[in-house]
Amino acid sequence: MSRTDPSTAGKSEEDAEDVRLMRLVARGDTASFEKLVERHQSLVAGTVARMLGSNSDVEDIAQQVFIRVWKSAARYVPRAKFTTWLLKITRNLVFNELRRSKRRAHAPIQSETTAEELPLKNKSNPAPDEALLEMELQEAIEKAIGELPETQRMAVVLRRYEEFSYEKIAEILDLSVPAVKSLLFRARTELRVRLASYLKD
Repeated sequence: MSRTDPSTAGKSEEDAEDVRLMRLVARGDTASFEKLVERHQSLVAGTVARMLGSNSDVEDIAQQVFIRVWKSAARYVPRAKFTTWLLKITRNLVFNELRRSKRRAHAPIQSETTAEELPLKNKSNPAPDEALLEMELQEAIEKAIGELPETQRMAVVLRRYEEFSYEKIAEILDLSVPAVKSLLFRARTELRVRLASYLKD
């Protein structure tokens, strides 16, 4: 008697819906394509933004990703989760862009920090110095991530921001799980060195 793991049931249903939509897209169904874009544009645009750290290219690259999805729909075979396949396309286009532009100095990665997360709202003790230090640390972290080699950066972005498993990151990057763990270890070591001045008490 087979049992469904409740922790993965929702995700499996989401993937099944993606596969269903892709089959309709393969037949030229534009409404289904628009629904796919709506479901995943945040994931794609967010990953592109954090990889490139440049708002000017994000929309263009994200659009290219979905153009590839449309053009590849007829050949799509759901061997892995749809989001894994989608992020492989994203990875390829982002890596191509990075290599083409040969960026070394990146603009800060789009910050997840919002005004509500800063301690400035406490009127009795606004602690502006703490708020500024927090913002400075966030910018330093994002800058340090943006300076990592592209594969390390992608692994960190997928792990830190999307909270993907080692297994899923391995699939997206076409690496083994031990290779991903090694990649993240090297990335974290490099980040500790770059952020050493902030980590001191």
